Amino acid sequence: MDNRITQLFGIKYPIVQAGMVWTSGWRLASAASNAGILGIIGAGSMYPPVLEEHIAKCKQATKAPFGVNIPLLYPNIEELLKIVVEQGVKIVFTSAGNPSTWTPFLKEHGVTVVHVVSSVKFALKAQQSGVDAVVAEGFEAGGHNGREETTTMSLIPMVRRVLDIPLIAAGGIATGRAMLAAIVLGAEGVQIGSRFVASDEASAHQNFKEMVVASKEGDTKLTLKELTPVRLLKNKFFHEIEDLYSQGASKEVLATHLGRGRAKKGMFEGDLEQGELEIGQISGLINAIKPVATIVQEIVSEYRSCLQEIKSRGYDI
Repeated sequence: MDNRITQLFGIKYPIVQAGMVWTSGWRLASAASNAGILGIIGAGSMYPPVLEEHIAKCKQATKAPFGVNIPLLYPNIEELLKIVVEQGVKIVFTSAGNPSTWTPFLKEHGVTVVHVVSSVKFALKAQQSGVDAVVAEGFEAGGHNGREETTTMSLIPMVRRVLDIPLIAAGGIATGRAMLAAIVLGAEGVQIGSRFVASDEASAHQNFKEMVVASKEGDTKLTLKELTPVRLLKNKFFHEIEDLYSQGASKEVLATHLGRGRAKKGMFEGDLEQGELEIGQISGLINAIKPVATIVQEIVSEYRSCLQEIKSRGYDI
């Protein structure tokens, strides 16, 4: 599996472990990198000193490349980016903001920059800003999402048609079969989040991991578009939000009910009733919590077996 993505990051397989809030700490990132893919520390739930600690521990746990994901909408963004540069992190994934603001700063310090988008429009803007690659994420994905609700199967070929730089597909990908489909659609690699939530090394609470494993088709929904669109597992908090919608609640009322710290309460502290439980639609296909190395090998093995399966059907590839 040698292509522009493996060469860009210096990894064995063109797979990126997504940098998710309250889930992607140094243990998950280092385990992913040691398994031959790109591990990512999710800085979205970290204060600057915490991020610095996770970077240091990740360096100790792996000699392989790893990166940091930083949402650009955070108020302490400048401090987070300075820590990344000072600590010698060479790969940064940015999201939720304008990449042209900070990409030049990162590039000046020799950092490879990848930006996450949910539309063709923003993919082109990311390319124009000078990023090295783009992650195009369909609305099947967990966590914060695009308002357009464009599916991965539609988004990837549309972005591929206009993009010159490497393209990574995300959203609804948890298996080797889905990885192969994304590559056929035009991606050169995949970013996987939800599958790694249900891993031994993820920092998410065990209650949340077990709820992900128990979830079925239809157990998630994209909501709170008036604030920041987010895909959630349906729990008591989710149904309270639905009730507010049915009453015609304003944006201010929704924001007040959401409050602060909902994601931490649910995903990190394990409150399955009042917490925000961010996960993708593909959670219905996840049925076991496993070590990261096992998950990676299962994905790669299935990818290869699917190639052989297609050949056995008589398709000329």
